[in-house]
Amino acid sequence: MTELDHRQVGRDSLFLMADVRLSGAGDEHRVKVRNLSGGGMMAEGQMKVARGAKLDINLRNIGWVPGAVAWIQDNRFGIAFMEEIDPKLARDPTIANAGEGTPRFVKPVSSMTDPARLRKI
Repeated sequence: MTELDHRQVGRDSLFLMADVRLSGAGDEHRVKVRNLSGGGMMAEGQMKVARGAKLDINLRNIGWVPGAVAWIQDNRFGIAFMEEIDPKLARDPTIANAGEGTPRFVKPVSSMTDPARLRKI
């Protein structure tokens, strides 16, 4: 594919957060995902990167994806993934186990309330 062909690939405009780290480095940086396709994404953040730098990106519901910086403009940069992903997975609600790991505000009311502990007024 030529560079012009890459611009024709379908991408979702969205707003997600992702963690990015340079390959071989332990520091993670939080970036905004501005658009996402099967082959790459546009990120926005204060992370300093160089064109061609190898990265790992932690996308919601997908996990760590290897990629490389394709372009840089101000505080935005493009990342080309090493392998195709399913971008629709990142749009799905966060996958979590019901039970102890579920935040209180998400649990049904009946599971949080023990009628024997309620005070009568």
